[in-house]
Amino acid sequence: MNVFDTKSNKKDDAPQGRFDENYLKSWLEPLVKEPISRFDFFTLKGDASDRSYFRVNYCVKSRPTEESSIIVMQLKEPASEKEPNFNRMQKFLTHLDMPVPEILYYDAERGLLFLEDGGDTHLEDIARNSPENIIHWYQKAIDLIVAMQTRITQNMQPYCPAHALKFDVEKLMWEMDFMIKHYIQGFLKRGLSQDEESKVRTALLGLCETLAEEERVFVHRDFHSRNLMIREDALLLIDFQDARMGPRQYDLVSLLKDSYVVLKEETRNELLNYYLQRMEEEGQKIPLPSFQKIFDLMSIQRNLKAIGTFAFQYMEHKNERYLEYLDPTLQHIRDTLHSRPDLEPLGQILKQAIPELNTEADRP
Repeated sequence: MNVFDTKSNKKDDAPQGRFDENYLKSWLEPLVKEPISRFDFFTLKGDASDRSYFRVNYCVKSRPTEESSIIVMQLKEPASEKEPNFNRMQKFLTHLDMPVPEILYYDAERGLLFLEDGGDTHLEDIARNSPENIIHWYQKAIDLIVAMQTRITQNMQPYCPAHALKFDVEKLMWEMDFMIKHYIQGFLKRGLSQDEESKVRTALLGLCETLAEEERVFVHRDFHSRNLMIREDALLLIDFQDARMGPRQYDLVSLLKDSYVVLKEETRNELLNYYLQRMEEEGQKIPLPSFQKIFDLMSIQRNLKAIGTFAFQYMEHKNERYLEYLDPTLQHIRDTLHSRPDLEPLGQILKQAIPELNTEADRP
């Protein structure tokens, strides 16, 4: 999960970058084909990621008052490969006319990617500050999901990293084990007995097996309000390097059961209907009952995965930024369990392991 935060830090507060002013100038001037008259750079607060981001603002000598900018993405370590997954995925998506940032330059030796700047406005900002425009912008987001599930999926190529990666039982269950370790046993400090842990894992394994049986399409994997930038009247898609093949409900759950923006139920239902309508226009009529069941199961898995990530950030990195999103994410799970009587057995097991999932009605 990555996001360019508008609350930038001055260079002095930044994590150590693998570049300095001389390096930036030596790269920028050949790119813009004239001398740079001024530039500075700032750290951008990334999301739950091991990458660092910087914004470089600069002016060229012929236009000293006209500021331009680029983004520098610093990989965790210099890449051992000539072309990392981000580059391969960007090339694939660009070829198929998906709105992703342009790669301006890649320095493999330093592990630096120089990218087009997508600005500071996220879909999250629109949802919070202009709620009257939510339907308009979320429909645009769903149009991107439809494109990924139709045009992108149909044109999948072996050079795309997602081609060989799948949300199979092993991957889905790995995420559940990650949640058990970092949220239940770590954050909640619940020492599950061997029998308790076995019951939780068996229940979650059944959930993951059902999801893994679904037809697989191209899945962005982190398709939420902080990974969609607003650029004029269009969306720009970021943080796509971990895409893989998975259930068609996955990205919809990420968007509509987002930890950062909680949509009203009627809004969510309207957007789900819009998705089904758009897919039918693409020649794929999807039966609602079976689609809704997998959507609900996927929302449990995806939101459990999210609380595992938030807990990991706090327990391992002392990062408190995500603690405020635990409650809304847990509420998504509570709501889903409450809405489906057929999930009562799963709900009982999860509530025993995660008491925070209990509602007031469940408490003695």
